[in-house]
Amino acid sequence: MRKVISLPVMGLVALLAGCDSTRDSSQEQQASSSLGDSSAQAATSTVSARFTSFSYEGESQEQVTVEEGEFRNPVISGYAPDPTVTRVGDDYYVVTSSFTHFPGLPIYHSKDLVNWTQVGNAIDRPDQFDFSGLEVSRGIFAPDISFHEGTYYMASTCVDCGGNFVMTADSPTGPWSDPHWLGFEGIDPSIHWDDSGKAYILNNGAPNEEPRYEGHRAIWIQEFDWKNLTMTGERKQLINGGVDISEEPVWIEGPHIIQRNGYYYITAAEGGTSVHHSQTIFRSDDVWGPYKPAEHNPILTQRDLEFEREDPIIAAGHAKFVQIPNGDWWATFLAIRPYDNDIFNIGRETFLLPVRWEDDWPYILPRGERIPFAMEKPELPEQSEPTPPNAGDFGYTSNFEGEQLALGWMGVRDPEAPFYEVKNGALHLSCENSFGNLEQAPSFIGRRQQHHIATVSTTVSFDPSAEGEKAGIAAVQNDQHLIFLGITHLDGEDQVALYRREGSAEGELIKSAKLPESEEVTLTLAFTAGEMDAHYEVNGKQHTLAETVDATNLSTNVAGGFVGTVIGPYCTSP
Repeated sequence: MRKVISLPVMGLVALLAGCDSTRDSSQEQQASSSLGDSSAQAATSTVSARFTSFSYEGESQEQVTVEEGEFRNPVISGYAPDPTVTRVGDDYYVVTSSFTHFPGLPIYHSKDLVNWTQVGNAIDRPDQFDFSGLEVSRGIFAPDISFHEGTYYMASTCVDCGGNFVMTADSPTGPWSDPHWLGFEGIDPSIHWDDSGKAYILNNGAPNEEPRYEGHRAIWIQEFDWKNLTMTGERKQLINGGVDISEEPVWIEGPHIIQRNGYYYITAAEGGTSVHHSQTIFRSDDVWGPYKPAEHNPILTQRDLEFEREDPIIAAGHAKFVQIPNGDWWATFLAIRPYDNDIFNIGRETFLLPVRWEDDWPYILPRGERIPFAMEKPELPEQSEPTPPNAGDFGYTSNFEGEQLALGWMGVRDPEAPFYEVKNGALHLSCENSFGNLEQAPSFIGRRQQHHIATVSTTVSFDPSAEGEKAGIAAVQNDQHLIFLGITHLDGEDQVALYRREGSAEGELIKSAKLPESEEVTLTLAFTAGEMDAHYEVNGKQHTLAETVDATNLSTNVAGGFVGTVIGPYCTSP
């Protein structure tokens, strides 16, 4: 049974300096917002829309029985890729990639590695980064969070917008500093805090030779002057290509160093973030190498399983290890739950598995073994389930109470000026910028689709006066791949209309119907894997506008890129 929760809408951006992890994790943290703070002057467009509710109900396509003392994978469902984890005392933090979504670099907190609550966004100010001109899947790639001597560090890459950087904060909830640019090539930097007191940064970079094949990359290391946030000394290539360069391994990335029992270990993803994805391990007795690959590589993959299998989990990799107080090790990693072999709309998700050590080598999952949907929890204190949950079947409703949005809301690209207000029990959107103009942030604010079986609704008041004015609900992969259901002015009259984009900046009109006079219209998109139904309710009467609409345009295989679908209120005027 789905859990339906009434969720008050609170803060969009975490500016919670001084907020600690002892706060009640059953609610999303309240915060102020430079994007949607009602104290800021809203955009001055004369065309606006008023939304009074947003509801989400999601159901997993796989049927899973979770016994007492077990947890359910994924632990963060729907668009939570490249998870980096760190432990600070009894607290655990995960950060995931956010590309050009804003706010970005969402920060999740847990005390049991299983129940995760978003407590901040490291990117919460439009002037921290410039995403203008960027496709949705550019921008902020795989982050790495760590903690050292009272300071939190975030290393990541802004692709096509500055390169590799590090940010710092006194609290995981922020505020986080502006980026300190590091100046070296490649992606996926991570900081290793060495027992010697030194620090090093690893990353994926071009090999120190002419690339031998497409996807030929290398892992590099350089000392990091953490007091001045600069690089020092020479860069050195540690791994060329991957486990066995004679087999032409591709896209080695996401490296992390673990220091244990006198050894240094590099764990890195290999094979590309799709069905051939995997996690590998290398070992050395010196941080500078040489590093030897384990004979049992890869230590995690699903690529050896039968392709057409029931309830598959695919593309597992990009892991990071964390040790808990009893000495056990665990790994967060990304994987995908597709609905048709390798088709999926909800993005890459965050999973959790134990790490076993044998003869000073780590093992996660034997080759050919499926990632379990349910397994025994880590030996950590029990934690109550957050509100709303991030795993399993659940629902929630936002009624736009207060003056701010919750941390889980996000837009596309950083806005030049506020385009919405939350006041008097409603979200007010200024209908200015549209999807398709990469130089601007569209008038859109949404939540992650976290299940392939999902029903998402919003109630809107909108009075279009000119052809092309639209307001309603949009399900978005990127500017050219989306589905929109809303109120518009067509052929001289107000109508409810369904549009679909697949590889074009112009939406195809799927179906429309004349709209009777009404103060409010409730619009609903109901997804079942690759199909979608569109409904609307007006004056207390429900109508179905369209059924079994092709929703595979929201799949990564069609849309390209690396994100999951984000759904929420959208409006625009020509």
